[in-house]
Amino acid sequence: MRAVASSAQMTAVLGAALDAGINHLETAPAYGPAEQFLGEAIASLERSERAQPDDWVITSKLLPGVSLAEGQGQIESILKRLNRPQIDNLAVHGLNRPDHLEWARNGDGSALLDWAISSGRVVQIGFSSHGTQPLIKEAISSGRFQFCCLHLHMLDPQRLPLAELALKRGMGVLAISPADKGGRLQDPSSTLIDDCRPIPPLQLAYRFLLAAGISTLTVGAAAPEDLKLAKQLAHACDPLDSSERAALDRLKEQRRLRLGDALCGQCQACLPCPNEVPIPELLRLRNLTIGHDLIGFTQERYNLIGRAGHWWESVDASACNACGACLPRCPHQLPIPDLLHDTHQRLRAAPKRRLWG
Repeated sequence: MRAVASSAQMTAVLGAALDAGINHLETAPAYGPAEQFLGEAIASLERSERAQPDDWVITSKLLPGVSLAEGQGQIESILKRLNRPQIDNLAVHGLNRPDHLEWARNGDGSALLDWAISSGRVVQIGFSSHGTQPLIKEAISSGRFQFCCLHLHMLDPQRLPLAELALKRGMGVLAISPADKGGRLQDPSSTLIDDCRPIPPLQLAYRFLLAAGISTLTVGAAAPEDLKLAKQLAHACDPLDSSERAALDRLKEQRRLRLGDALCGQCQACLPCPNEVPIPELLRLRNLTIGHDLIGFTQERYNLIGRAGHWWESVDASACNACGACLPRCPHQLPIPDLLHDTHQRLRAAPKRRLWG
């Protein structure tokens, strides 16, 4: 999704991916010209005999809610752009609301996904989700899907139990953007670098997920050199060593020391909020702001609230009216309304455009 300036850029990145041992390409029609450029890059590498048609594992995605005929046409267009008779994986792109799951399980959505398999155009069906944990758990347990793409991050590990559930069910698990959405770890703050020493934050984040058994990590490469770390860690799936465990422990301890009694433990006990304020998610951004000085990342995420549809939260901290409903539910007796007010004051800023959408 990032190597989309030209077909030549995509070909250079794809060649570096092959050299790094990467053969799984994850794309989507929503990523501008990515599919078209991927198809051209694959053809170029195959013509030069650097790759063979069977070398690739390709995943593309389809937005939920389309009719059977619309979806069939979209799948045909995906295959045409990629210049393939079949792709390995098709994901429901953004299974973020209950009606999205209902679409995939019944009616046109179910018929479309069944047709994709029975017609031989797709090998297996999965989903990506930015939705709630109960919704993701229901989707994993539904039996409809063979893989899932989830936000799994070193600095936000709350969905790891869902990944473990999926793995136990024999599903593939892909971690969405461990670097950028994981805290913009490709450009970490000096504080975070110090907190993770002697291991670079991005390397520690990748190793955290690999050691947890996550089968696939996405790497959003825009240039060949972006794949150096991926090549270095190609076989680094062993359990964490003592140095890595020590770095993770120090990371947590530094966060605790800086936040003190105001650290939100992300237990979710404060929910539901009468005003639908996503309290844990907002206080997580506060944790990262104060705990590791990730203000660039947290401001960007906070100011997307209400501007990204069902892909992100729709209510920010200003919606808190200090009703106090959350206070008796918090096991750590946090002054939640005060912390939400502080979060809003710290993070509100002029909004920035998302990469896509």
